[in-house]
Amino acid sequence: MRLALCTDAWAPQVNGVVRTLTTTVDRLTGRGHTIELVTPSQFFTVALPGYSEIRLAMAPRFGTRRRLHAFAPDIVHIATEGPIGWSARAWCKARGVPFTSAFHTRFPDYAAMRTGLSPAHFWPLMRRFHASSEAVLVSTPTLAAELAEHGIVHTRRWSRGIDNTLFHPGHAPHPDLAALPRPIMLNVGRVAVEKNLGAFLDADVPGTKVVVGDGPDLATLRARYPHVVFMGALSGEPLARAYCAADVFVFPSRTDTFGLVMIEALACGVPVAAFPVPGPLDIVGPAGLGPDHALARPVGALDNDLALAIARAQDCDRSCAAVYGASYSWDNATDQFIAAISEAFARRKAALQTAA
Repeated sequence: MRLALCTDAWAPQVNGVVRTLTTTVDRLTGRGHTIELVTPSQFFTVALPGYSEIRLAMAPRFGTRRRLHAFAPDIVHIATEGPIGWSARAWCKARGVPFTSAFHTRFPDYAAMRTGLSPAHFWPLMRRFHASSEAVLVSTPTLAAELAEHGIVHTRRWSRGIDNTLFHPGHAPHPDLAALPRPIMLNVGRVAVEKNLGAFLDADVPGTKVVVGDGPDLATLRARYPHVVFMGALSGEPLARAYCAADVFVFPSRTDTFGLVMIEALACGVPVAAFPVPGPLDIVGPAGLGPDHALARPVGALDNDLALAIARAQDCDRSCAAVYGASYSWDNATDQFIAAISEAFARRKAALQTAA
């Protein structure tokens, strides 16, 4: 299949969306699919206000059209609702080329945090963007149900995976963390307002709090919380070793659609503490036994009192967490992606044949 993937999120950004897309592209290419990428690296970009590491393509419509026309895709997957995403959507609609889309980020919630407006102001834009998509790919059933409440009903499941050659409990602890007072409570992710890090950093719990990641709020939080260890961004084995040094992984976000870092931590044998919100509910489950209550022992704890969740998570079974985290496979996630894309293409092709 000739697939064009159009995204406003791409390297050098470091986040779960980029990791998901780059891994999926690698898997698709390895399975023999022909992929054309349309990314910000192909355009003049400007930094998103407040996020210097995120650069948006400026006026990408002509370049997007040119690349898509030259590639002649069977189908297009539009990963983001940014300038490239809108440009690709317009080309597909004008040419009658089927496209799927994805809902990676709760843009209405993030926009509301930045503007002070209600998220309700931004949902009509989301409905318009995804309305013509053959299928909207979502990471969890909870997210699919949430989108349905906002009028986006044509969703398909696309889960996530981990690199089990990297994320496992066999690493020696990161040397910068090995001697810190315990318990060590770790967070990994973008250091930004939407990640709700204050809920973690203000929690009254004993031990050492560690934050791995970069972002627009890093300098502010370093100054505000001098007792917290801020390590900056890590990747590869140093990141895995940071996970393995921790006693609890703390995920305070209330707005993530999945939380790839949670399954990476679990695969390293680190129990998760989080709020009982979508994402954690879909991974850890309300009782810590997974979303279907199928695990023999808890792998984490969810509570509206994050300090209580952290305390309970310390008693969870690390070996069970590692086995459960390792069950998230990129091969399975890629199977889901291919199935959604293939069905969307077949559905459009059948509709055209019927119309003819």
